[in-house]
Amino acid sequence: MRILEGIEENFRFMVLEVSKQVGSALTVVESPDPEQIKRIESRDDYIDNLKSVIENACWGRIHGSTDRNKRTLDLVRAANIININLERIADYAVNVVNQVQYLTDPKFIRRYNYRAPFVDVDKALGLVFSALTRQDVKLALRICRAEFSLDDHFKTAFDAILADLRRGESPENAISSFNIFRYLERMGDALLNIGEAVIFAALGEKLKIHQYQALQDTLELGEETPIPAGDFHSIWGTRSGCRIGRVQEEHGARSKGVLFKEGNAAKLAKEKENIERWERLSPGLAPSIQAFQTEGDSASMLLEYLGGCNVQQIVLTSDRDIIENACFLITQTVGGLWEQTLVRRPVAGEAVAQLRARLDDVLRLHPAFADEAKTIGNQSVPALTDLLTAAEAAEKTLAAPFAVFLHGDFNLNNLVYDHTAQRIHYIDLNRSRDGDYAHDTAVFLASNFRLPFFDQAVRSQLELVMHRFLEFARGFAAEQGDTTFEARLTFALARALATSARFEVKRPFAQELFHRGVYLLTRVVDHAGRPWEELAFPDPVLIF
Repeated sequence: MRILEGIEENFRFMVLEVSKQVGSALTVVESPDPEQIKRIESRDDYIDNLKSVIENACWGRIHGSTDRNKRTLDLVRAANIININLERIADYAVNVVNQVQYLTDPKFIRRYNYRAPFVDVDKALGLVFSALTRQDVKLALRICRAEFSLDDHFKTAFDAILADLRRGESPENAISSFNIFRYLERMGDALLNIGEAVIFAALGEKLKIHQYQALQDTLELGEETPIPAGDFHSIWGTRSGCRIGRVQEEHGARSKGVLFKEGNAAKLAKEKENIERWERLSPGLAPSIQAFQTEGDSASMLLEYLGGCNVQQIVLTSDRDIIENACFLITQTVGGLWEQTLVRRPVAGEAVAQLRARLDDVLRLHPAFADEAKTIGNQSVPALTDLLTAAEAAEKTLAAPFAVFLHGDFNLNNLVYDHTAQRIHYIDLNRSRDGDYAHDTAVFLASNFRLPFFDQAVRSQLELVMHRFLEFARGFAAEQGDTTFEARLTFALARALATSARFEVKRPFAQELFHRGVYLLTRVVDHAGRPWEELAFPDPVLIF
């Protein structure tokens, strides 16, 4: 695929001009020449203008054309990203020659291997035009790897310069030499952006180089086998911190789609451990693990791609009979698992501590929620900090009589409903642990209430789901002789509702979430000192 007219020709000139700048900068480093420096600075203006021309052409192509083919638009977007980073490399070349002028001894830099990073940049720039116009992932990876090489050169030079500084070897020249290597290292950062833009053009998905390599390795494709365009599709909307996507095409012996996750090694290792435990408890409940590997602080995992859709979609789009069926399957599944994993040991409350841990995120988005003490009529309203302190003290007098194995992040969108198989699946299991079932109950209820849909028909469906689950949880508590469930649920929902405000930008609804959480805190604080068995959870809090 060719970049459309008005972009490709100027793009080729851009690559050539930037390469020339880098080569000229090397010449100045080896033999400083004021006239050559002036020519480099003058050429920088031309590159800036060329960048603007290409940028305008790209934006014009994206916004002004009737051709909305995604592959074409991705290619144009990638060209613009590369264009921006090429101009940065040219700027760094100017920065390099400016630093040369501060060298009182131009030969001083020769004690370090300054040529190697220039050579690496030049080779990478020589690949850029072909990589983009052919959407060649192999070339893109070579461009990206130049950044790794440049980092190594910088580290070697840094160590040598630091040693010279400690010996008192011409600090002025040493610092100027350091700055030159620093700008070369920044060229590597720009080259990494360029390589990743080519990967985006090829796949139609934005992947960092380590994410691409993790996907490639986990699929066991081998370094020389690129991932074909269209095979990977990102799944957005998660707050897990992991990169998640679906790999749809066959790879080797694989005959169906799989889910790819890449992220923090400790987090994914914990999720792997939890999935294996869930599999022992209830085979098929969680997606099966197809592959898992770690590299340093990152890990990647292939999971079975489950059929069906998440329960949030069901609640928002399906008829009542389907919603009722989903509620039945959820409560049957959860009830069986709670009974199966129940262990009679006290579980201390942690709702207020969790609220404190997330409060900064809430107040960063909505600083006005940090209320000070006030008096309304004859009613005194404590400051938020005082309320939290009192609630924390009250919670220490309350414990669950037994533990069950929790999902840990029991949101609607972490449950998959398979209508054909008539079963529920659990996903996103990093936070699974033994604990108080009031926690999962509160998270489930809050994940319904906090959905920003205000049409009465939709709200009634959300309220139906909350009512069914709350009814089920109360029944479970009664069967187990748990007389303080309502009090613990009040604490847990205070936390879940108040902290949900950090996900809601629109203040009116965020305020509803936060203030309902604060209201529940005031109830438990007011009740402290009396038997917790007497505190009932106020159901109207869940009606909007």
